[in-house]
Amino acid sequence: MFRRREAVPFAFVAEADRFRSNVEPPPRERPSASTILGRSLIGLTVAGGLVGALLLGVPALSYDQSPSHTQKSEASDGR
Repeated sequence: MFRRREAVPFAFVAEADRFRSNVEPPPRERPSASTILGRSLIGLTVAGGLVGALLLGVPALSYDQSPSHTQKSEASDGR
């Protein structure tokens, strides 16, 4: 059920908080030209889609206040 935990001296725990490894990770590989081009094309496609959605959506959401576009229901004609 319960595992027996070994006692850890306080000095070891305090030392573990400030321990820094002297092993460096391997250097990152530089992305190739095709990778950079692909990422930039994806970014431009996403940005273009957002701009296009904004250009198409703003006129649809605008409230037109001209009286020529008022709606009348047939029930209010007084038949």
